[in-house]
Amino acid sequence: DRRIQYLAYRELKAALIETGATSGSVVVLDVPTGEVLAMVNQPSYNPNSRVGADAESRRNRSVTDVVEPGSVMKTLTLAAGLEAGKFTPESLIPTAPGYMGLPGGYTVRDFRNYGTLTLAGILTKSSNVGAIKVSNELSADHQYDMYHRFGLGQRSGSGFPGELAGVLPPANRWGPTEKATISYGYGLSVTPLQLARAYAAIGNDGRLMTPTFVKGGAGEGEQVIDPAIARQLMEMLETVTGPEGTARRAAVTGYRVAGKTGTSRKADGGGYAAKRYAAVFVGLVPATNPRFAMAVVIHGPQGLEFGGGAVSAPVFHRVMD
Repeated sequence: DRRIQYLAYRELKAALIETGATSGSVVVLDVPTGEVLAMVNQPSYNPNSRVGADAESRRNRSVTDVVEPGSVMKTLTLAAGLEAGKFTPESLIPTAPGYMGLPGGYTVRDFRNYGTLTLAGILTKSSNVGAIKVSNELSADHQYDMYHRFGLGQRSGSGFPGELAGVLPPANRWGPTEKATISYGYGLSVTPLQLARAYAAIGNDGRLMTPTFVKGGAGEGEQVIDPAIARQLMEMLETVTGPEGTARRAAVTGYRVAGKTGTSRKADGGGYAAKRYAAVFVGLVPATNPRFAMAVVIHGPQGLEFGGGAVSAPVFHRVMD
């Protein structure tokens, strides 16, 4: 869609200039059909004059670059918890004192001590501890199966040349630490298109569509979770853009918006770089009957604010507004 493509391009470019980020991608999908309405990347180039356009600016990062998704994965972890029948959106999960130890001497922390949260509250506040506690009640096989059903670890079927499948390690290679970290978005990698597609499925009553660049080229799709669970997730995701959530800047006046922020440290030489982040936001609008799914991934924002809620959510807001 020419207009949405233009808006996505304009707002992504403005965000990179504003935050000093190194690169970014935006994907907008039509929720019922999986049609790609916009797919933009920065840095970019002028296809009419490719002088000085290096390989860095020519590749379609939305399908050829991967990112550790961070907290946007928590939604799929909670989907597995709901499907297992061990949780409802009102289930209470103690997250005090705001951190917990993992095998190997690792400590996982929340932004602050949120005390006892409902399952929905884990998404609202983006609690790492809460996500791990849900994961602890699930088998590794069920957790993996949920992520795989949503299209992670496999190509989307869009047909775009050079599309990557990302990395979703098989469940039999997860130790206790890997099982915990994957539940909140570390230890796997996804493309921006995969993220938009997975969230579009939640907005589409649990039906995963194959993305298509051809108008009217939609297939049948595949039912990956029960429609009732998909609707519960939508209600929970709506709290994230509310006054208590991490994505207040994604809200659109007059519309109900559902979404999730993610912030991940960038891996660098076998470890995680201290000040290098990827800021992620995936959202759906209108939440009552979703039409648009949009993923925003911005790499390397500089400055005091570098999270998905501060860097990527405003791009979603400005395009969807």
